[in-house]
Amino acid sequence: MTGIAAGLLRTWIGRLNLRSKTGRLAGTPLFIRNFLKHPCMLGSPLRSPRPLINEVLDRVAWEAADTVVEYGPGVGDFTREILRRLRPDARLVAIETNQEFVRFLCGSMRDSRLNVAHGSAADVAEVLGRSGCRRADYVISGIPFSTMPAGAREVILHASRAVLRPEGIFLVYQYSRRMLPDLRRVFRRVHCDFRRLGILPFWLFHCVP
Repeated sequence: MTGIAAGLLRTWIGRLNLRSKTGRLAGTPLFIRNFLKHPCMLGSPLRSPRPLINEVLDRVAWEAADTVVEYGPGVGDFTREILRRLRPDARLVAIETNQEFVRFLCGSMRDSRLNVAHGSAADVAEVLGRSGCRRADYVISGIPFSTMPAGAREVILHASRAVLRPEGIFLVYQYSRRMLPDLRRVFRRVHCDFRRLGILPFWLFHCVP
């Protein structure tokens, strides 16, 4: 990122700090600051738009979902909507590597169905066990797989398949198609859809173990 671009983003953060205490903008300055520090971890300087969230979550059979796992919740764009759709007796386990995001989520989302864990998606089985769960009905992920080392990506994909129930689904949304060969190697069936939200293209992968 150029110095000019970073400077513009910092100026925008300052303005957002004045009006982002509540509502949709809550967490935006934190999100952008962390993108400036860790661009490869976040993948995009933009928060998840509502059409993307709906496109992914409309594929979940909410009435049948007992346990949902989310990788990389960030400041909770997907997390809030998952909780809104989740059954009162179901559970959401969110796994986040960024300690600042973990603190933000724990402080801003008081819901007994939500368990936010600080750790890696590679440890999903251990995190689920600590939450009193063995298997997941859905694993939802937007973490930037294409920017992580191949070995780490492989471990996460196999760990995700292992914790899914036989009829479970791994839902992955990415801003490139590069993940498709890896997903097809690990999962029995993979369906890929392309969508464009304005100028923003993304791919949605529906994977069955």
